[in-house]
Amino acid sequence: MVGRPEGFSYEQQGRDVVISHHGRRATTLRGAKALAFLAEVGFEDGQELMARLTGNYRRGNERTARQHPRNRRS
Repeated sequence: MVGRPEGFSYEQQGRDVVISHHGRRATTLRGAKALAFLAEVGFEDGQELMARLTGNYRRGNERTARQHPRNRRS
């Protein structure tokens, strides 16, 4: 079971949107991406959306990858 993303916040600075994770800047959206984000954040869970945009989310395959022979420690 993968946990839900948390600790994300965003701040609009003029036409830009700054997304932070636990107080540290993760990414800055500009132009059309910033406008699309602001339109979408009202309809979705903002945490999930920000995690997707920053690439900071679990993909669900971490346990499987850990068991792969290449990743096992001898």
